[in-house]
Amino acid sequence: MEEIKSFNQCIEDSIKKNWELDALTDYKGATLQYHDVARKIEKLHILFENSGVQRGDKIALCGRNMSHWAVAFLATLTYGAVAVPILHEFTADQIHHIVNHSEARLLFVGDVVAGEITPDKMPALEGIINIPDFSLMVSRSEKLYYARENLNRLYGEKFPKYFRKDDVNYYKEQSPEELALINYTSGTTGFSKGVMIPYRAMWSNLDFACEVLDAHLHPGDNTISILPMAHMYGMAFEFVKEFMSGCHIFYLTRIPSPAVVAQAFKDIKPVIIIAVPLIIEKIIRKKVFPKVSPVIRALMSTPILGGKIKEKIKNQVYDAFGGNLYEIIVGGAALNQEVEHFMKWIKFPITVGYGATECAPIISYADWTTHKAGSCGRQVVHMEVKIDSKHPHRKPGEILARGMNVMLGYYKNEEATAAALDKDGWYHTGDLGIMDRKGNIFIKGRSKNMLLGPSGQNIFPEEIEDALNSLPLVNESIVVQRDQKLVALVHPDIETCAARNMSSEDVMNVMNQNLQTLNESQPAYCKVASIEIHDEEFEKTPKRSIKRYLYQ
Repeated sequence: MEEIKSFNQCIEDSIKKNWELDALTDYKGATLQYHDVARKIEKLHILFENSGVQRGDKIALCGRNMSHWAVAFLATLTYGAVAVPILHEFTADQIHHIVNHSEARLLFVGDVVAGEITPDKMPALEGIINIPDFSLMVSRSEKLYYARENLNRLYGEKFPKYFRKDDVNYYKEQSPEELALINYTSGTTGFSKGVMIPYRAMWSNLDFACEVLDAHLHPGDNTISILPMAHMYGMAFEFVKEFMSGCHIFYLTRIPSPAVVAQAFKDIKPVIIIAVPLIIEKIIRKKVFPKVSPVIRALMSTPILGGKIKEKIKNQVYDAFGGNLYEIIVGGAALNQEVEHFMKWIKFPITVGYGATECAPIISYADWTTHKAGSCGRQVVHMEVKIDSKHPHRKPGEILARGMNVMLGYYKNEEATAAALDKDGWYHTGDLGIMDRKGNIFIKGRSKNMLLGPSGQNIFPEEIEDALNSLPLVNESIVVQRDQKLVALVHPDIETCAARNMSSEDVMNVMNQNLQTLNESQPAYCKVASIEIHDEEFEKTPKRSIKRYLYQ
């Protein structure tokens, strides 16, 4: 078996190698160089040590992407604690639940989250630390309070002259199987699945990224972080790989609307872009398609003018993404076929990968030069992929993955772990697909029903339905996605409606109130746009599960 290197050693090596380079910038704000990151990590280590944090203790982080979020995450791992990244878009109750379920001792929070949470609902926490300035929001420990109040003095006593490269000496994981972080795929009680990611999976994903990107990503290159770092896709490939390569990472620190992202691409000129399909599709539809008239499309097919016109359009697309791009990697969902066909037509460097939180996250990928349209690449280094089908080349079956990237299991959830990992080590993705004879994987459906939010957030319709089904007159419901909006189809309690002699208008008024009540309990990306009445009972399988595919 290939030697697995220390992941924390990789962090240490990158900081020392790139000491004087720019590391992290809050877009249109302050910049930290690699030596600045090292100093801040050291101060947090002093804070942890003097407040009694032990190796293996859980430290949660919840806030928008920003430089100090990255610093807190790196400090947690290199101290030997276990990081618990939490999506800042979760509701306060979901955040409370994850903090309690994970048994976190400390919680780092961003400005918005700080104003929403209720510390008393997280009684085991010893302290809450503000991410922007690392000040104490709450302290229930005299040691923590003393350490924070005297942090500069303690730092000065440890380094009386100056802090140098040689002073950087981080905790090295004792085993590749050691737990590095717990990433929750959901925040709701009853649905909680904290994915336990070991150090080997973190290193394996990094090793894969180095294999496929090192020829194109160099120290000092500009990159941009759009996806939440609390999500494994954004963490692994917009943060970890770039930091280990000595790149300069820019954080938007705001809602990544298409207009904000487009301007950031123009300003930052990233070498590589990691994104979910929606971001790419909106830029193409708004900035490129309007310029490609039917006449131009017709001319593009002519032998003489076609090549020149395609090249001009390709350059315009390059400019829309900053003009300094090697490749765009799309993940989380399939790219719209029209957009993908257009990008392939003009020979633009775009590719599609596939993964899961449980694989930290990568399962398959292919460089844009070898990517087959409609596929999500081929199995990556350190991983095996197979289709659970007698005829995997033509008959869809469940996609199974096994290898170094696979999780240890779900935290405090043996039942869910047993359902996801079989005795031979195969992770059952819940996704259906086929694989051609060259190993290209084509996803044909998602048996897990997960939807994708506008910024790559995982949306689990069962959770929303569970809340909706408890509201007045709702007999059963399913939540579907239309044009990136969530719509709830509701089959009302017909008998109760009849008994109350309610008109269709009366029923709809109740549903409108239900919609308001429902959305008050959901994070922004899970809010339902509308409720549609479904007069007939939904069609069911023999197990009485709704046949969702009939209503998509």
